[in-house]
Amino acid sequence: MTTTYDPDVSPGGPWSTRELVGLTIRKMSVSEMHNNVYLLTCRTSGEQLLIDAADDAARIRDLVTAGGAGLDHLVTTHQHWDHVRALVDVTKELAPETHAGEDDASSLPQLPDHRLRHGDRITFGDVALDVVHLRGHTPGSVALAYDDPEGHVHLFSGDSLFPGGVGNTKMPGQSFAALFADVTQRVFDVYDDDTWVYPGHGSDTTLGAERPHLDEWRERGW
Repeated sequence: MTTTYDPDVSPGGPWSTRELVGLTIRKMSVSEMHNNVYLLTCRTSGEQLLIDAADDAARIRDLVTAGGAGLDHLVTTHQHWDHVRALVDVTKELAPETHAGEDDASSLPQLPDHRLRHGDRITFGDVALDVVHLRGHTPGSVALAYDDPEGHVHLFSGDSLFPGGVGNTKMPGQSFAALFADVTQRVFDVYDDDTWVYPGHGSDTTLGAERPHLDEWRERGW
């Protein structure tokens, strides 16, 4: 089950909504960095999970209110400043359980309740998200995979995978080799071509659209 969904959202503009049989996905863009914020709502229980409180706590509160009553979980995909500017305010106001990759947790503006490792699972209502640890953009970056029992996998990739390539690895401490290896082995080797990818900035893609370009990415080194 899907409704009209536009993956191209803009900062300050309306969010876009995608209805699956068991899950509602809302996508919103915030800030001059065009950060994507995702709200996932279990259609059975009404429980909600937010991915990346990147900025603009007031708009995030409006997004959560549009989904239902309260916020149960908040996942930070990685430690970079542009993905955590509203983390403290949203957590203080809405009191969700907080989650982040184990190797990024100590660098966040507040410590998470749960430190995530590869293979962990986050559940809310009837929804289960598998944690995929993707090293290279940051040490503890995580993606979240929802395997829709009535459809295909939906992968929330943070800044590790975008249309056209993996995330930035040009800063000190980053590693293209590590990120490309993890994205290849833990994403492309695991999930089918119809997997829908929701990145940390910009528009969406599918693994099928990106898979033919893996050799090109390896050769160019970004």
